[in-house]
Amino acid sequence: MVRLIDTHNHLYADAFDEDREVVIKRSIENGVDRVLLPNIDLDSIEKMHALEDAYPENIKSMMGLHPCDVKGNYKEVLASMYPWIAKRNYVGIGEVGMDLHWDATTKPWQVDALNIQVEWAKEFNLPLSLHTRNATQDVIQILKPHKGKVTGVFHCFSESTELAKEIIKLGFQLGIGGVITFKKAGIREVVSEIGIDHVVLETDSPYLAPTPYRGKRNEPAYVRLIADEVAMLTGLSSIEVAEKTTQNAASVFGL
Repeated sequence: MVRLIDTHNHLYADAFDEDREVVIKRSIENGVDRVLLPNIDLDSIEKMHALEDAYPENIKSMMGLHPCDVKGNYKEVLASMYPWIAKRNYVGIGEVGMDLHWDATTKPWQVDALNIQVEWAKEFNLPLSLHTRNATQDVIQILKPHKGKVTGVFHCFSESTELAKEIIKLGFQLGIGGVITFKKAGIREVVSEIGIDHVVLETDSPYLAPTPYRGKRNEPAYVRLIADEVAMLTGLSSIEVAEKTTQNAASVFGL
């Protein structure tokens, strides 16, 4: 069985409180033996670290402030997060970025928070795990001056081929998740066209479960369903998709 990497997962979320160990065991048994956890806020740090400490060979964490959690005190929150980066071997700075879907009024704060965390990525030579809902072009413009100095993944990418090509030119990967299995999703055509040279796989568990589990809780083992769908869309074998996307993930996250 070819190994797979879930490059974006929230196993520390409350949705897994009842059966977290079972879910992790099922993931490993299905060949998804490395799961990357982006941080969300101050409250998620302890749970995330505990999971990484319990499964050091399988779970790796990141540090960052999610754009939906950027509030008026974001500078103090970031100041509390920053010292952790020198204390632990994180694989990335994340989940960071911008989200103009839920609350666009915080955009100036989000832009500043993202700029601060881009500097963290450069300082510590770590990739970015980027959330860009309704803000992909904004984030691209913020990153352009840093081209060649920082890399990472545009998590949960589901937009146009044109934006995908801009992201690739910046030196970033496209994070493809369960949405690829939704029959009317535009990302299906994008992946069919651009292929997998710049693609990594993710679940965003417990959210966005792929078909046939759409609407239910997502989990890392389902990365294999996403890989199968990508294979079908690109005319490659599932083994080829698994090998290439795992190589891409290992490269960008230094695994």
